[in-house]
Amino acid sequence: MSRARQPPLVTGISPKEGAAWTKVTIRGENLGTGPTDLIGLSICGHNCLLTAEWMSASKIVCRVGPAKDDKGEIIVTTKSGGLGTSTVSFKLIRPERIGILDQSAVWVDELTFRTDRNKGISPLSLRPSNPLGIDIDKGKISPKDLELTFPGMSADFTSENFSATWYLIENHAGSSFDQLKIAASNLKKQATKKNEGSLAYVKGGLSTFFEAQDALSAIHQKLESDGTEKVEGSMTQRLENILNRASNTADTLFQEVLGRKDKADSTRNALNVLQRFKFLFNLPLNIERNIQKGDYDVVINDYEKAKSLFGNTEVPVFKKVYAEVETRIGALRSLLLEKLLQTPSTLHDQKRYIRYLSDLHAPGDPAWQCIDAQHKWILQLMQNCRDEFISGQRVGAGALDPEGDTRPSALGRLSHTASLKRGGSLRTPRSSNWHFETPQQVQFVEKLSDVVIGQLPNFWKLWISYVNGSLFSETGEKSGQVEKSKKNARQRQNDFKKMIEELTSRLVKLIRGALLPATLPQGELSLYGGWESKTDLAGSWLTQIIHTVRGCHEALSAMEIPNDLLQVIQDLLLDLRVHCLMVTLVHTTEDVNRLAEKEDWLVDNEGITSLPSRFEQCMVQMLQSLKEPLETKPGETNVLQLEQVQDQAAELSVRIMKVFVNSLEQLSTKTDGDINTSHNISLDLSSPDRFTGIQEGFTPTSEQRLLIILSNCQYLERHTFLNLAHHFEKHGFTGTEKITRVSVDAVRGLDRKLFEAYIERRADPIAGSLEPGIYAGYFDWRDCQTPTGVRNYLKEALVNIIAVHAEVFTVSKDLVPRVLSRIVESVADEMCRLMQCVSSFSKNGALQARLELCALRDAIATYLNADSNASFKLALESLPQLHSGADKKLLEELLNKFKSSMQLQLTCFQASSVQPIKR
Repeated sequence: MSRARQPPLVTGISPKEGAAWTKVTIRGENLGTGPTDLIGLSICGHNCLLTAEWMSASKIVCRVGPAKDDKGEIIVTTKSGGLGTSTVSFKLIRPERIGILDQSAVWVDELTFRTDRNKGISPLSLRPSNPLGIDIDKGKISPKDLELTFPGMSADFTSENFSATWYLIENHAGSSFDQLKIAASNLKKQATKKNEGSLAYVKGGLSTFFEAQDALSAIHQKLESDGTEKVEGSMTQRLENILNRASNTADTLFQEVLGRKDKADSTRNALNVLQRFKFLFNLPLNIERNIQKGDYDVVINDYEKAKSLFGNTEVPVFKKVYAEVETRIGALRSLLLEKLLQTPSTLHDQKRYIRYLSDLHAPGDPAWQCIDAQHKWILQLMQNCRDEFISGQRVGAGALDPEGDTRPSALGRLSHTASLKRGGSLRTPRSSNWHFETPQQVQFVEKLSDVVIGQLPNFWKLWISYVNGSLFSETGEKSGQVEKSKKNARQRQNDFKKMIEELTSRLVKLIRGALLPATLPQGELSLYGGWESKTDLAGSWLTQIIHTVRGCHEALSAMEIPNDLLQVIQDLLLDLRVHCLMVTLVHTTEDVNRLAEKEDWLVDNEGITSLPSRFEQCMVQMLQSLKEPLETKPGETNVLQLEQVQDQAAELSVRIMKVFVNSLEQLSTKTDGDINTSHNISLDLSSPDRFTGIQEGFTPTSEQRLLIILSNCQYLERHTFLNLAHHFEKHGFTGTEKITRVSVDAVRGLDRKLFEAYIERRADPIAGSLEPGIYAGYFDWRDCQTPTGVRNYLKEALVNIIAVHAEVFTVSKDLVPRVLSRIVESVADEMCRLMQCVSSFSKNGALQARLELCALRDAIATYLNADSNASFKLALESLPQLHSGADKKLLEELLNKFKSSMQLQLTCFQASSVQPIKR
């Protein structure tokens, strides 16, 4: 595998020669990327790494050690480049030996001081390495063959069994005869020189030997003649005293010299120690400085070096200094652990501090301590978020609208740019300070989600790094720390799983406390609840919250957190979606109930006001607002497939329909004083659908209101409810058949009730005016003149029917047949009753009665039904029959005269060829 950097290359050294401990500057290329990258430095074969100071990639300063070789290369080794090479060499100068009494201006290593006095010469030291003095030429004969050839012999010339033949075969098998002759001559010279050297040594000391021998002989003779070796004052005693005085005198002479020597030795030793171990003595101060600068890598590198060199030292001074180093390192461990546990902190810093503590062999498991601290900090952040909102420190409470309701109604959620089909927008556009009107629960959930999404990913990544060991090695190299980390992670998997469960559970409980307090146990309400004073949220805000929680769940799922740990969030989402559905339906019920206040009583050519359209748009807007809550994301449950939710949703939907029908009924029962005419000031004159007869300031009568509501009921049954059923099915609602059936039954019931009320108000006065009109002026069927035409009472009745026709036609053309048929039925029934009550008719009376019955029947023939025809038939049968042709002719003439005179009035009773304009 190729290295990322080139090997180190030394191209220069200054100075190029010097004694041991000389400070030199090394220059070259690729000398390392930093102090920690430099792992080896040797000069003349001596390791100089201890004194090395890395300056740059091209410069290193160090001191030369007491190498064995006098000259050698400078070799630099780095982590990034490996073993280097050198183009220069350094020459080591050996200092001259100095006697113990000689003064010297430079330091002389006491280990190199040696005197040859009283030191014998080893016989082996006299053995020459090449006794023949010629080039050695090894033969190809193996030592085993030589041993077999010369059993019991040896090629070592110092051995008693030395074999010259073996030696020559082994070392000079290829030497020529001339070379062997030179070797013999060399042996002779060495023998002569040896003899001469020994003899000269003896001759040089011969005089001293004789003097000592004479002195000893004289002493011996004197002692023998005296015989007093042990007597006081004898020569032996005096000799002993003389020798003692000589010794004392010598001690006195050399005391000062020896004292200076001891002091110099101590000083030299101290300087030597300081110079050689300068790194250790300066280390405490360097550690302090580097800690202040934040160069923790340098501190750790120096500490590892000191520990390897002096960790097990027995030297007291080294122990003392190393103890101080350990004290500083202990303080550094505490500092790094404090920084590691500080919050907030980035994942990069956490990894860096964990590696530092690992390199410093900190006790315990700093990585797990960091994970535990982060877990507690995130929990505290979440709780603080809730406490801030509860205590009111957060600004942003929803502003109350005029009704004191902060939730935007379903009508208010309509866009201000999209005008309603029958009128303008129902609410002004959203204000610029909308953010400050956002309910606190919504702000709280968004803030809480930001906390979780912002902190939990780093927390999870920290755990993953702890599991795979990358906290201690970026490259994933196996080491003791990495394996230890993986082992600890395996043991603490359950503990970390509980941490994640606690975080997700805390998130869910805090949101439930704000939005769904009824789902929390009573004992947890004090910790997570406290939102009772806040405003209840509308469906739109709950939708926004669902969107936020879903985003939080997706972010956590993207980190590959196991689904079982996120199930509580899925359960929360399900409850929020159900709650949003129910709240939206309930609030829509309230909005629909207030729709009646918006009725403007302006009708189109079909007799429909804007109220049905407003109701339909309100329901459609509600269903659209439920699109996101009802949408089923992967892993979620379809809310509308839950049986209990289906029943509740269907029940609330039916309630909405009934509330609207009830509001229509309430509109029909209002008195004229209760009608709000503020909506009638501005008319939609641009629409051809509007009835042109309604003028500004128009206020409908109670009968007109009944007709308008009847027309709206028909439209609801035929169009609106069917459209809503389609929208319900489109959005996944079940039970739409039941909702439609109940709604249609309710509106039909209201329709029957209002229709009967209107018929009662209009038919009874017309029918009641017939009897007084018939007998006006004391008219008698038994005594009357020949008929001259239809009497006025009948014309008045027809005019009243025409007025009803006009009133109904003004509101809705479709209602005319239905209403007129019932009016005519009532009038026909009354005429039948009156004719049957007459006891007898004269000829003229019978003719008059038949004329009026036929005129009435023919005038309203368009609206006759089976009951009306039966009534007219019974009435005519109760009259005497006409037998005279003159009477029949007179009847026909009078009928034609009536139809001719009333032609204009009777035109309204003819079937119209104009079809209503369909919306």
